[in-house]
Amino acid sequence: MRSLLTAAAISLAFTLFLTPVFLRLFRRWGWGQVIRTPEDVHNPSHEAKRGTPTMGGTIFILGTIVGYLVGCYTGNNPPTISGWLVIWMMVGFGAVGFIDDFMKVRSQRSLGLSGWRKIVGQIIVVVPFATVALSFPNAWGQTPASAYISVFRDVPWLWLFALGPIIGWLVYIAWVTFIGVAWSNSTNVTDGLDGLAAGVGIFVTGAYSLVVFWQFNQSCQAPDILADTPLACYPTRDPFDLAIVSAAFAAALVGFLWWNAPKANVFMGDVGSMAIGGVIAAMSILSRTEILGVLIAGAFIIGPGSVILQRMYFKVTRGKRLFLMSPFHHHLEMRGWSEISIVVRMWIIAGLLAVTGVGLFYVEWLSRA
Repeated sequence: MRSLLTAAAISLAFTLFLTPVFLRLFRRWGWGQVIRTPEDVHNPSHEAKRGTPTMGGTIFILGTIVGYLVGCYTGNNPPTISGWLVIWMMVGFGAVGFIDDFMKVRSQRSLGLSGWRKIVGQIIVVVPFATVALSFPNAWGQTPASAYISVFRDVPWLWLFALGPIIGWLVYIAWVTFIGVAWSNSTNVTDGLDGLAAGVGIFVTGAYSLVVFWQFNQSCQAPDILADTPLACYPTRDPFDLAIVSAAFAAALVGFLWWNAPKANVFMGDVGSMAIGGVIAAMSILSRTEILGVLIAGAFIIGPGSVILQRMYFKVTRGKRLFLMSPFHHHLEMRGWSEISIVVRMWIIAGLLAVTGVGLFYVEWLSRA
């Protein structure tokens, strides 16, 4: 418990107190926000944000790493392969976002990496994650990830290797890649208003901290794992280490939100939003709750969902629009909603969805206990 609390405290202090230091560096380096140019969809209400320091996601990425490592070694809980895999996804997706942000800042246009180049970068990050996550079993045969599709835990009849080892590996990598790319792009689309992605990310990663900590308290013992019986316990390999890293990340976002809340002094940029998606993807896979994650992190689906609906409606109706502008939070802006009203209501929705997900997770455990 000391590791978890220390990790959260260090990460919170790092982003809360050191963000002004980073902002001075960002201004010196010219890392200012680029607002959409006339060639893109133009939103005049955002023009005042031009020049605000961006790429602030690097701050909470660093804060998470520092808090996680200090917490682990302070509490005598050395990092495990599961924790490093979450860090890998956070840093890897963040690096793809950083390249995109840097290209925008350097060219002073809102065009960075193309969509397909982003996806290629994400795949380059996800494939090693998937490979390592299903390798290196411990003494009881537990690997960080599972070869099953999972809801509250592994679903026995949803085995990804049912068609043999070679096809099974391809299906498994495709499944994990889909999860990683989907969550990373979803969080990226959601990051459009001050404090929106950071606030929603706090609820989601905070909920996952509770999920994996409960898995740690109800962890299967060695005989239970070997017996392969449908007990109420959880075979998650390193649940406490996952709780440490997710708590560190959530706390780092809290400290960052102090400076990112409306009116923002710093923007997280793609480096931050994509890192959030990487953490959500990794936590859902390693805690074996990929399908439940759709509910827990459901607030991150509203934005990309509205974009998909907009494009489908546009094609079906041959030019008509379902929303004034997509993603949905920009539609509300065009309807006259204030930025703070939209952000706070999205936080409320995120909290309700996260609590509902954790509640269903607990109810499922009660039905087995």
